Amino acid sequence: MTTSIDPYILTDTHTHIYYHAGTPKLDEQLQRCFDKNIQRLFLPNVDTESVSFVMDAVRTYPANCFPMLGLHPCSVKENYKEELEQLERLLSEYRVYAIGEIGLDLYWDKSTLDFQRDAFRIQVAWAKAMGLPIDIHCRDAFNELFELLEELKDDKLFGIFHCFTGTLEQAKHAIDLGFTLGIGGVVTFKKAGLDAVVKEIDLQHIVLETDAPYLAPSPYRGKENESSYLYYVAQKVADLHQIDIREVAQITTNNSKKIFGI
Repeated sequence: MTTSIDPYILTDTHTHIYYHAGTPKLDEQLQRCFDKNIQRLFLPNVDTESVSFVMDAVRTYPANCFPMLGLHPCSVKENYKEELEQLERLLSEYRVYAIGEIGLDLYWDKSTLDFQRDAFRIQVAWAKAMGLPIDIHCRDAFNELFELLEELKDDKLFGIFHCFTGTLEQAKHAIDLGFTLGIGGVVTFKKAGLDAVVKEIDLQHIVLETDAPYLAPSPYRGKENESSYLYYVAQKVADLHQIDIREVAQITTNNSKKIFGI
């Protein structure tokens, strides 16, 4: 019998909470996470400079914060090969649980697409060699990204489509390629249409995330996001599937354990 005091654990599979590393705000936000049963947080850096902030947060909360490492597509500039060389060296210094976030972003700058593709291929090769998942960022680039994934697919390619906001057809394509969908605050937006997609997807193919401090869910839309707001994402997914939030927590946290290996 389920009671109101049954424990459950929620996992935020993608948060930039490390932006607050070394400040009281990190402690305050994590305490609010713990108050909402959010015990596991996965932290993607975005470039070489942000690695130290990620690792500071991980050192402060080693039982709750787990690092990823990669070069965000918006950080892919003409010097991307130098950045990748530095990141590859850091991979030998730190234990990480995914390569990410990596991918394609054509929203801000289409001129770097070839650089982004090359950086993605290089980092996917790292992940395969290390047996790690990849954490994919995709914005205005589904067709280009799917083309790359079809080229690179094999039994070593897996991971998460972070902040998935695509159609049902795109969701099924991602799943067919061996990926899990990272569902965040957008699922709570009334006109986004993601709720209709998530309703049709088996929870075995879903993990939860915030992408904090971005994309805060309702009722905080438009404000700074934080990982404790994952509760509202989980509750929305529970409502869509007409189940208890505890079941959503159990399934999605188990999914995250399978992906990250912890």
